Amino acid sequence: MQRKFYIFLLLLIPVLAKGQIGGTYTYSFLEITNSARLAALGGKNISVRTDDLNLVYDNPAMLDTTMNKQLVLNYLNYFADINYGYVAYANYFKKAGMFAGGLNYINYGKFIKADENGKITGTFSAFELAINIFWSKVLIDSTLSVGVNFKPIYSQMETYSSFGLALDAGLNYFNKKGLSAGLVIRNLGTQLKPYTESNYEKIPLNIQLGVSQKLVHAPFRFSALYQYINKWDLTYNKTDNLAYSAVEPNETEKADYKINGLDNFFRHFIFGLEFVPSKNFNILLGYNHQRRKELMIVEKPGLVGFSWGFYISIKKIKLSFGQAFYHLAGASNHFSINYNLGEVYRKRR
Repeated sequence: MQRKFYIFLLLLIPVLAKGQIGGTYTYSFLEITNSARLAALGGKNISVRTDDLNLVYDNPAMLDTTMNKQLVLNYLNYFADINYGYVAYANYFKKAGMFAGGLNYINYGKFIKADENGKITGTFSAFELAINIFWSKVLIDSTLSVGVNFKPIYSQMETYSSFGLALDAGLNYFNKKGLSAGLVIRNLGTQLKPYTESNYEKIPLNIQLGVSQKLVHAPFRFSALYQYINKWDLTYNKTDNLAYSAVEPNETEKADYKINGLDNFFRHFIFGLEFVPSKNFNILLGYNHQRRKELMIVEKPGLVGFSWGFYISIKKIKLSFGQAFYHLAGASNHFSINYNLGEVYRKRR
């Protein structure tokens, strides 16, 4: 019973609240933003088409030959001393097409272990990881591509462990006028081994539709993503959550928390804007309506739900930084490095 209690506490860690339909899925770390660029664009994007291998994590159909021999490294120092990392490498095979391998890993840190009387008996840790195996293929000229990501998943919470399998499948349409559109089914899968016998939990299925448009005569690219096509109601009523406030909300606060159909509709959307003066430098902005409505304090909403960042290319190295505002208490800071090993190899020859 004691161990189950600690596992329950772990599931309440704030990292699982980000962009989720709270508390109804396992392996929620799969939905954490993997890179600085995506963090700056609101947390998710399946339609921006560039040579950045990080974008393949959200839509495997984005994987193409421009990413050949590219290595990406990402680090996120999350809230409450939680550390998240993502690494990936891509390679082109003439007969088989484009492949990439990746690993995303999250460490929740050390926790104090105690018995039913409160006596400390030691510490325990918790972590989760997923292996990513990407493949993509062009279907029609260079305008339509398809991709998949096969993901074995492992989770360790104290002495409890779980293993699962998931699959991402994506499509991407792109034309010379700068229009790009994507359709992705994320996290289609199941637990093969639950934490406790016969207690199988759902994986966070997320069907998404996105579009991006690069202006022909101006250095801007606009993006919009509609997430959770498979689930209409994304509302989360704070007044029903006893942990939200120790003080009973008054009638004005209840009116502020009230969610209507239009608000719920926009909770599905994530918007992104890029200022692209050159191929070597971008400034990125994003807005996540669901994040803002779920995590802001009504009296002081601040920049909750907004995000920003930049991308810069210096010779063989591409650096990115993204900052996303979750709460007045702080923001997440994402760092990404892209390194083209193919260019290094060619120069050495």
